[in-house]
Amino acid sequence: MPPNNPFDLLICSTCGTQFSTPTREKLPSCKICDDPRQYVPPTGQAWTTLTELRNSKDPSYKNIFTPDPIHGDRLIAIHTEPRVAIGQRAYLWEEEPEGKSTFNVLWDCITYIDDETVSEIKRLGGIDAIVISHPHYFTTHLDWADIFKCPVYLSAEDEEWAVRRGEAQVLFGESSLSFSPEGVYGGDDGRADIVAIKTGGHFPGSTVLWWRSLKTLLIADTIAIVPSARYWVDRPPGTASFTFMWSYPNMIPLPADDVHGIWKAIKHTEFDIARGAFIGMDTDTDSKKRLLDSAQIFVKAMGYLDHDIHQEECF
Repeated sequence: MPPNNPFDLLICSTCGTQFSTPTREKLPSCKICDDPRQYVPPTGQAWTTLTELRNSKDPSYKNIFTPDPIHGDRLIAIHTEPRVAIGQRAYLWEEEPEGKSTFNVLWDCITYIDDETVSEIKRLGGIDAIVISHPHYFTTHLDWADIFKCPVYLSAEDEEWAVRRGEAQVLFGESSLSFSPEGVYGGDDGRADIVAIKTGGHFPGSTVLWWRSLKTLLIADTIAIVPSARYWVDRPPGTASFTFMWSYPNMIPLPADDVHGIWKAIKHTEFDIARGAFIGMDTDTDSKKRLLDSAQIFVKAMGYLDHDIHQEECF
């Protein structure tokens, strides 16, 4: 049986995924890290818990809240220092419909949560829904959902990777999911300002989150922003801004058809700004065209000179 305190449940030290047992002897390895997309470090499998992380003094962990340089407090990145597990950032989005109450969406999840984090998020209006891009960021999402009394949306295609189950989880099978103060519903009829779009690729259910009115796409590592994207002044042809991988730590690329599938899933959107999973993975201008250019560069580099993606245009 799980402990009375879920903070005592085991967490993989490498990927940050929380499991349903507190007993190390019952859990010889991490399902997430045993998958060829991830890895077990040379030191072998190691475990921690939220209780251990919260009580740690050396190092002492803290979540950092960073307003977006363009959107300010309406889009706040949250990451942990020093780094815990993969080290990704989550994003708290505040939708402000005219004349209506705010609706806050947490995009992706991080492992560490403490009382200061809870207080700050409540000050910002709480969380109405959590949506997670893919299994590497499932982390401690059920603890977050329990604390903020909100549902957490996961792609049905990735259900097998949800190693801890709970009533707050909503497995969605639709190709897109709309978030608005009126409710969360499958599909995109143009009414909602925040839309999760399933692209596949990195995982079968990998997802991005689109902020329609502010032309912003949160991409996690469904699509990754590369170093050459960060200085975008007079760049020569063939310079990539994005990449597309099946495994990032093991550098295994996505097949060309999967890259094309990602583009086809988002080609109807309009976005100038993109925000990735890690600090510094940001693009602020012309991001949609740069994404298509990067996809075509990527596929061409694999030797597919006549692939259908080269017929795509950005409108």
